Amino acid sequence: MRNTTVKRHLVIVMSTAGLVYAFLASRPEWSEMHRYNRAVADASLVLISMAMVIGPVSRLTKLSWVRRLIPYRRELGIWAVVTALIHTVIILIGWVEWDLLRLFGFEFHPALQRYVMVQHGFALANAVGVLALLYGIVLAATSNDASQRALGASVWKFLQQGAYVLWWLAALHTAYFLFVHFLDFHRQTPEPNWAQWPFVGLVLAVLCMQSAAIMRTWRRQRTRKRFGANAVRNVVEGSKR
Repeated sequence: MRNTTVKRHLVIVMSTAGLVYAFLASRPEWSEMHRYNRAVADASLVLISMAMVIGPVSRLTKLSWVRRLIPYRRELGIWAVVTALIHTVIILIGWVEWDLLRLFGFEFHPALQRYVMVQHGFALANAVGVLALLYGIVLAATSNDASQRALGASVWKFLQQGAYVLWWLAALHTAYFLFVHFLDFHRQTPEPNWAQWPFVGLVLAVLCMQSAAIMRTWRRQRTRKRFGANAVRNVVEGSKR
């Protein structure tokens, strides 16, 4: 069992490294800080999105290779959080330079000798990102059998279902920096990030897979209830005869 878990981690680590390298190579014109910042952030979003669709896809198909991917959801989630942590550290070092108030949109005003809010959207987006990261750390820390035994199956399952909330927070955080942050009247607007529409496609794909899986599950439950009601009716009618 332990060897299998290690192998899954190695697969995800190598896949993550490949994703980060591909994202780095796709933006050679960017500054080094922003290249690494976005590369690990994009890799993190892809990993959490993959974790979100494995379950729904396994409900929609009976292909054995898809079902074999189900155990990978745990490792995908863990490494999505690890890459998000790396993304955060890069931001703290290279962008806000460890000034935590700058992370939330404040800048020091020399004339006023105090911090003032200058980037409201930046503040909100980073607040969402920090919330997602903190929640992700909790999920990653409890993504193990020991936590499942300690918390109990029902509590552990309820906690891990929060991964859907984590995915939404990560998607909103990403959407701001892809579509909104650089639309500023007093700054030169950079060239559009090529990841904008692939991001939209990724979000829609996850939503479509989840919606399709919910609909299929609902139909199955409805069919079972109908079959059960018919069976009971037949038994009752048979007893009357």
